[in-house]
Amino acid sequence: MTTSYDTPVVIDRRQGPYGEVVLRSHGALLQIISNGCFLMDTSDGRSERLLVDAAFDALDGRPEPSVLIGGLGVGFSLAHAAADDRWGRISVVERERAIIDWHRDGPLSGISAEALADPRTEIIETDLLDYVNEISATFDALCLDIDNGPDWTVTEGNAGLYGKSGLASCARALRPGGVLAVWSAQPSPEFEGSLRNAGFQRVRTEVIPVARGVPDVVHLAVRPG
Repeated sequence: MTTSYDTPVVIDRRQGPYGEVVLRSHGALLQIISNGCFLMDTSDGRSERLLVDAAFDALDGRPEPSVLIGGLGVGFSLAHAAADDRWGRISVVERERAIIDWHRDGPLSGISAEALADPRTEIIETDLLDYVNEISATFDALCLDIDNGPDWTVTEGNAGLYGKSGLASCARALRPGGVLAVWSAQPSPEFEGSLRNAGFQRVRTEVIPVARGVPDVVHLAVRPG
């Protein structure tokens, strides 16, 4: 017998510039779906927190570093960064207005309200690849979680972020010695090679164990300087 817990319930469905984005509940969980592809939910957040912590640790004690978080998602990365007073400026790039709305005054505000009220936090509504291509500002850390990984992008255009030109833009957006951290639903040796070919150093992959299947990972790399 099917129960309400077993059947996801759509809370909001929007058509944005990059396709359909859906917020739904599944029991106690909230889930974000983009163009029919599951992105993330509120079940855990360990890997999103590791994304932020691993980047901070790789900065080797740099005081009040600034961080650019690519993708607001369910808000775990932002909330975790804002809960740590060692971070300086916290910028979040999110291209979907619907996701920003769900955090500002919707069902996801319970996760992010305190972080959004933090004076260090700014939300930038734009495409991440466009942003890193165009900005002149630089950051100490880039924490990117806009896809299911370099080999499994949400939209075809995102693939450029993980290639030669996209990684060059990420390097330009980093201060010397800055850290690039990229979340992925599976390890990608090819992406590690791309990072090295783009001139990044100290390339490594941190593994986040999961209950079943291939572990989540965070790819880490440091801009020389």
